[in-house]
Amino acid sequence: MRTHSNAYIKPELMACCGSREIRDHDVVIVGTGFPTMSANIAKHTHAPHATMMQESGVYDARPARPALSVGDPCLNPGAAMVGGLIDVMGMFLQAGWVDVGFLSGSQVDKFGNINTTVIGDYRAPISRLPGSGGANPIGALARRVLIIALHDKRSLAERVDFITTPGYLDGPGSRERWGLPPDTGPQVIITNKAVMRFDKHTKEAYLASYHPGSTVDEIVRLTPWKLTVADDVHETEPPTRDELRVIREVLDPHRMIAIYEKRGYV
Repeated sequence: MRTHSNAYIKPELMACCGSREIRDHDVVIVGTGFPTMSANIAKHTHAPHATMMQESGVYDARPARPALSVGDPCLNPGAAMVGGLIDVMGMFLQAGWVDVGFLSGSQVDKFGNINTTVIGDYRAPISRLPGSGGANPIGALARRVLIIALHDKRSLAERVDFITTPGYLDGPGSRERWGLPPDTGPQVIITNKAVMRFDKHTKEAYLASYHPGSTVDEIVRLTPWKLTVADDVHETEPPTRDELRVIREVLDPHRMIAIYEKRGYV
């Protein structure tokens, strides 16, 4: 029986939503923040044999505190391997060994495409963004991609201004036409309002669950495409007491996750 707690902040709920997407024995590429928190919650609860790696080259890290970057030295002690970018992207990702990739971006569209390149026209942009990093190959080659985003009309788009990282591109069949591995692609978009999954036929994101304090009408209004609502749409399951214990006592006793409330994840 899962025992839930009513006292939690929205970033904790989002981290738990990400954790529940990870299966035991999964190999997961994570960055920092939500992805690392989610993967570690899974490892300390229902997926003890899941293995995490950073694109910087650290494999099976066991940090004593939340990492501040993918190159944070706290990732090294106790890790199974400390390699380099080519080890992770070549030996693991391109070889097909990565089950889950965690990503986020400045824009995410209804097909799960991610933009971290420019806002506006590429040749005369409103603003330039950091670029791809490892996100493009992760989105192209990981078996399942989990996306974290804010739920507003700035972060979500019907179509992104620039496809930095491929989701389902133009819809059904697009990934295959561009030579990407079969049975790969985004599985879920976790926002501060909802959990959206992808229809297996249209490849568009639809509303699967709404977080406590949000409503279906609010989420539909904040989504810049005609959002389909699942027949079995329901309220997102709150964090369990065990999940919160892991976050607060094991992974993040200094409550660094609370910084996401200041970034709008409320």
